[in-house]
Amino acid sequence: MTAIEVKEQIRAFLSRHIKSKIEDDQNLFSSGLANSLFAMQLVLFVEKQFKIKVENDDLDLKNFNSVTAIAVFIGRKSGRA
Repeated sequence: MTAIEVKEQIRAFLSRHIKSKIEDDQNLFSSGLANSLFAMQLVLFVEKQFKIKVENDDLDLKNFNSVTAIAVFIGRKSGRA
């Protein structure tokens, strides 16, 4: 799966839950588009969709605060970084 495909899947998931247009580098949490409850949904989506294990050490907001950050995290965890 390419980085572009990963971002497309992330955007598709986010668009089902966030009705605003989201830029790839927009911080989802500081902009108020997402909260801590949604963060857990996002972690579950990443684990299921990309078949990776999000460890306790990975639960850092910087890994999940934007489309780009999530894609980079997925690439790193899946060995594509």
